[in-house]
Amino acid sequence: MTKTPDFTKVMQDMMASFPVDASAFQNAFKTQAAFAEKFSKVAIEAAEKSTEISAKWAKDALAKVGQVSKAKSEPADYSKAVTDFASTAAEMAAENLAAFAEVAKKVQMETVELMLAAGKNIQDDATAAVKKATSDVTSAAKKAAAAAK
Repeated sequence: MTKTPDFTKVMQDMMASFPVDASAFQNAFKTQAAFAEKFSKVAIEAAEKSTEISAKWAKDALAKVGQVSKAKSEPADYSKAVTDFASTAAEMAAENLAAFAEVAKKVQMETVELMLAAGKNIQDDATAAVKKATSDVTSAAKKAAAAAK
């Protein structure tokens, strides 16, 4: 019977001939983690600001409802109070929606800046990794050629 050859040693030797730089993976992970932290900071700041706007809007609206719910001496005063509330509510809505739009605009600008910075860093890291890999493979090929002679 023919015995199946064991290629384990051959594969180990072949993989050892192609050096892998683990620092490139570590650097990529560190870069990714740093950008994730920056993106998280942008999102958290936007959430905080949005919460502040919402809370202020609710507080102001409740204060205006308090004016509407007060007892009036004349029936016409009730319709005036409701009309004033509706007018004020519309103004508050416009102001607060504009504030939300500002938050969204800020998030968008910061995200674009981070994406551009990330793209540049990734390109720089990739260029450095390719140069190092080319150098390592060339060195390994020269050693293999010298060993074959």
